[in-house]
Amino acid sequence: MRSKVSWTAERKPVDRARRILCGFAALLVLACARGGADPAEREQPIVRDSGLAGFVQLIGTLSEPGGYFPSDNLVSNETSYLHVIPMLRELGVEGGAYVGVGPDQNFSYIAHIKPEIAFIIDIRRDNLLHHLLLKALFQHARNRLEYLCLMVARPVPSDLERWNEATIDEIVLYVDTVSARSSPDIELFERVHNQLIGTVQSFGYPLAESDLAVIRRFHATFFDFGLGIRYSHNRRGGFYRFPTWRQLMLQTDLDGNRLSYLASEESFRVVQDLERRHRVVPVVGDLAGPHALEAIGREAAARGLPIRAFYVSNVEQYLMQGPEFYRFAGTVTDLPFDDRSVLIRSYFARRWAIPQTMPNHMSAQLLERFEDFVREQDEGGYLSYMDLVTKNVLPLSGAADSLRAAAH
Repeated sequence: MRSKVSWTAERKPVDRARRILCGFAALLVLACARGGADPAEREQPIVRDSGLAGFVQLIGTLSEPGGYFPSDNLVSNETSYLHVIPMLRELGVEGGAYVGVGPDQNFSYIAHIKPEIAFIIDIRRDNLLHHLLLKALFQHARNRLEYLCLMVARPVPSDLERWNEATIDEIVLYVDTVSARSSPDIELFERVHNQLIGTVQSFGYPLAESDLAVIRRFHATFFDFGLGIRYSHNRRGGFYRFPTWRQLMLQTDLDGNRLSYLASEESFRVVQDLERRHRVVPVVGDLAGPHALEAIGREAAARGLPIRAFYVSNVEQYLMQGPEFYRFAGTVTDLPFDDRSVLIRSYFARRWAIPQTMPNHMSAQLLERFEDFVREQDEGGYLSYMDLVTKNVLPLSGAADSLRAAAH
């Protein structure tokens, strides 16, 4: 693993006008965001307490003020999210620290990478509240079926243990069947919600009444829509073109293998174990912000952990609309990483398809080695978003090549 200090010392100076001008603009944004904070305040002590107290302290130490994004993002909209799993295995991407954005698609990466600790960073403070609800679910659920039943407030079968060996298809069928047989039971929802919200409050993270109202709204949305809940965007229509949560958990890799964290009890237990040991830490922060991502890097380095995987979804698409990308890229180059570290990103092909775009998928999942990203920055940086999603991208597997050829 390369530390922040040793890696920075090896970097070569880049003297290109575009990089200098954009970097200057980024520094102006950064200076305004920092507001003259004392450096000692930014170098917070590393949290060593592995219990709930340390979990709560880490959230506060690593987080920065939240920002706006026009969507709740309760579930993903990336049907391609599992396509990179076989390549992650081939590259030996496992252990270390994990960093990701958004809701529960992170858990599928975590289940396969098996990190020592995971940081879920998102500009929306609501994402932190969502993850506290998910953490409570992991505390109560005895298996995958009960986890889903608690989330959508549906009856749990009396023979629950028998479902440990069930396929995800069978579990989905059960939840859909009990949902179809009877109308939603508001009394059951109230009982389940009160139990979960009591657990959320027991974590000790300070929550206002408005926070509890947001968590209730999120849980009620899952109750109302069941496994049919979808991603929605507040600024435009097209709600029904996005995949349902049901479709997402039934997705496969390019060889047809179901690999979500709910596909097997073993994968579910990996995530549940980390959650119960308070090793999945939700953080409020802008990826191009002045503190959170840098603080996560310092925390991982202090634990002696490289960041093995950084799932950025398509956040870079937004960052590249201004100078924020250069602030983000500079922070990424200083994160602790090694030769197995990768960035996982998503690309949505509205106008231009790329080689990794598969038939019947709105999104394409991409992998880039950390060391390639850093080298590119040292040599001048990416010139555009299309440059970012086409350059230094690891090749697709043979299965993906076959699918693409068949589509043509």
